[in-house]
Amino acid sequence: MQERILLIGSGGREHAMARALQRSASCTALFIAPGNPGMAQHGTLVALEIDNGDAVAAWCSEHAITLVVIGPEQPLAAGLSDVLRSHGLAVFGPSQAAARIESSKAFAKELMVRYGVPTAAYRRFTGAQRDEAIDHVRSHALPVVIKADGLAAGKGVVVATEREEAISAVEDMFDGSFGASGAEIVVEAFLSGEEASLFAVSDGTNYIVLASAQDHKRIGDNDTGKNTGGMGAYAPAPIVTDDVLARAQRDVITPMIDAMRAEGHPFVGCLYAGLMIDADGSINVVEFNCRFGDPETQPVLSVCDGDVAALFASAARGALDPATLRSISKNVACTVVLASEGYPDGYEKGVPIHGIEQAEALGNIIVYHAGTAIKDGEFVTNGGRVLGVTAIASTLGEARARAYEAVACIQYRTKIFRTDIALKGIRRVEQTV
Repeated sequence: MQERILLIGSGGREHAMARALQRSASCTALFIAPGNPGMAQHGTLVALEIDNGDAVAAWCSEHAITLVVIGPEQPLAAGLSDVLRSHGLAVFGPSQAAARIESSKAFAKELMVRYGVPTAAYRRFTGAQRDEAIDHVRSHALPVVIKADGLAAGKGVVVATEREEAISAVEDMFDGSFGASGAEIVVEAFLSGEEASLFAVSDGTNYIVLASAQDHKRIGDNDTGKNTGGMGAYAPAPIVTDDVLARAQRDVITPMIDAMRAEGHPFVGCLYAGLMIDADGSINVVEFNCRFGDPETQPVLSVCDGDVAALFASAARGALDPATLRSISKNVACTVVLASEGYPDGYEKGVPIHGIEQAEALGNIIVYHAGTAIKDGEFVTNGGRVLGVTAIASTLGEARARAYEAVACIQYRTKIFRTDIALKGIRRVEQTV
């Protein structure tokens, strides 16, 4: 089937999705709302009120849209997919009820415990239980993890290594540091090991797992400093061996897809599983998300060979078609995020960016736009995370080297980035040779 697609979103994740959709043989037209300037090369940018589902549905009817792909978690948690489906549209993205797997960490933890999905021991607390929560972290083993229950753009997590830091995190969340998302909190035991990400594209019953990835959440080299939305990623991740992947599917993905269907809210879309893999290969779930991760989507879709539009459409229509993909990890991709100085706190906008064309001219380089705008005919910064510089190569070492070669081509006054993206993966490869 030929698809006329509306993609919802405007970040680096959606830029990667737009490129993959536009390159699909089944995609005859791609519209992006609201998009960003870098995405204009892949489709038509349209101004839509994405928080008004009826208005989006009316626009889709006027433009003969056959498939809506929703990128970010906020419209999914707000129920946009439900409204669009009520108008008869095929939607790649879970219902509001299914999106609770991300919009409520307590909901996700309770579901995991109920269905035997491995995860860290935890307790949940409401604002009315503030004193009880503080008493709990006073006696909890360190490190201890404190999470805002709701959506926090990947930043609502504090891994406290000191008692006072844990207490402050509890108090800050209850005092509104993450708005309504921190009205409830989850306190978890700390999991040791290395994190990896898996994306399962599901029609509610069946699923396909794409290339594994490893994200880098902290702002500074060697995983130091504050949590961010992600400062870089690579795919596939060497830590996810064939054995680890098989166990993750058996113990995590399959039971969770089955659980959500059994609970009456089947998951249609991309189920993100953040995994902690211990030295002995044991697996625990750190978190689930209701959509593709950012920036992991950039390298994952960059090495995905096939008709992504047809894959998403088959999932949206309840008949997942594995034949839409030829390969999920024939090559290796490495993404280095260029951010604005001050991120993840305050940062300057409107700083001119130069060198994107020179970077892409190196070959097998894709510069995904995350936070850019156009001013006086040139790209300027417009966000904390600005660009995702992605290189595709046959080995992780080559992909990393080429990504940083491209990073050097791009200049703006407030540019910051991590210099150690993918080093963990390269060391792991070297140890197994």
